[in-house]
Amino acid sequence: MKKLSWLLVLACAVLIVSGYAIAPGQATPPHKPPSAMSADTQLIDINSASADQLDTLPGIGPALAAKIIAGRPYKTKTELTTKKIIPAATYSKIKSRIVAHQAK
Repeated sequence: MKKLSWLLVLACAVLIVSGYAIAPGQATPPHKPPSAMSADTQLIDINSASADQLDTLPGIGPALAAKIIAGRPYKTKTELTTKKIIPAATYSKIKSRIVAHQAK
C-alpha cells in the first residue's frame, strides 16, 4: 500500500510539473487558453499558399503541394478531393487547417 501511495504522489508531481494538472472547475490546462490560436494552427489558403507552406500540412509533401498549386483556383477546399488532387484520407487530416479564399 505504501508503494502505491508513493507512485500516486510521483504521478501527481509529474502532471503538475508538466502543466497537465487541472484545477477544480477549470476546463483546460492553465498554460493553453482554448481560444488561443498559435502560429502553427493558422489556416492556410490553398489558393495562395506557397509550396513550402502547403508542405507543412500533415500528409502533404512536395509532390502533393505541386498538385495543389497546379489545380488552382479552388472555389471550396473540398475541391481538393472532388478534383482528385489529394486522397480523402489526406484531406481529412488537413481540412481543419485549410481554407480556400476567393480572389476579389
